[in-house]
Amino acid sequence: MTTPFPILFEDGEALVIDKPGGLPLDRPRAGGVSLEDRLEELRLGFQRPPAPVHRLDRDTSGCLLLARNPKALKRFAAAFEARLVEKRYLGIVAGPVSGTEGTIALSLSKISSASEGWRMIVAKKGKPAVTHWRKLAELGGHTLIEFRPETGRTHQIRVHAEHAFGHALLGDPVYGNGRGAARTMLHAAGLTVPREGKDPVVALAPLPADFAALGFADD
Repeated sequence: MTTPFPILFEDGEALVIDKPGGLPLDRPRAGGVSLEDRLEELRLGFQRPPAPVHRLDRDTSGCLLLARNPKALKRFAAAFEARLVEKRYLGIVAGPVSGTEGTIALSLSKISSASEGWRMIVAKKGKPAVTHWRKLAELGGHTLIEFRPETGRTHQIRVHAEHAFGHALLGDPVYGNGRGAARTMLHAAGLTVPREGKDPVVALAPLPADFAALGFADD
């Protein structure tokens, strides 16, 4: 049976898909296709369609965990909430990055305005957010960074990159200038979700074609 997306992991309670960049999870107000429209195709013989456990931005590609039943959804969501899930992202920063590795700890808060919509900002009274990073390669004025977020705040990696490095992710229209790529260059490359009494859910998403087109490879 063909599936609408590459499947990176599958068992009786979990499905990890390789979500393409540009596909939103929820149906956009302006219309257009979303993951919501494709969940029925991911039933694959099961009684009900799977449900996303966590969120990836529209532009972000890579590992997305779906639960195949309500009990699994509750358990997986609790693992994310308890920060037991290991997440590995790859991002292309639109400029040079000094240093080779480090940790960014900047609290984040949401703001919104009628003219610009909403965005996340660094704010002392915001929610704590921690991201570990490591430089993998520099090429053509851009830098490939591995991000391992400890927390899972909205737009965390995007805001942390812009503040810590002085450059946003390539193609980011909100925290950068939106130039250099057709999307915000962020990829969920790896996901490990522990399970009590079972082997963990482990998934790896290959580097997308638009990363490779810029000359980068995942080490």
